[in-house]
Amino acid sequence: MTKPEFHGTGPLDPDGGLAALRGDCVRMVPHWAPPEKSASRPVSPSRIHGVSVPPASARLLDAMSDYGD
Repeated sequence: MTKPEFHGTGPLDPDGGLAALRGDCVRMVPHWAPPEKSASRPVSPSRIHGVSVPPASARLLDAMSDYGD
């Protein structure tokens, strides 16, 4: 197997490398706002309906071992 030769004085990474990527991220930080905190509350089991599980999936889950076993 031959070793490929590289000619030129520029960086091998055409995108500028890790330093350029980090600089891009720093410039983008003001554009990324975290989502508003929403307090999620437990849902009453009576409100959960319409969920169906195919029999093959139910058998698969039933056959899985539980870490508490």
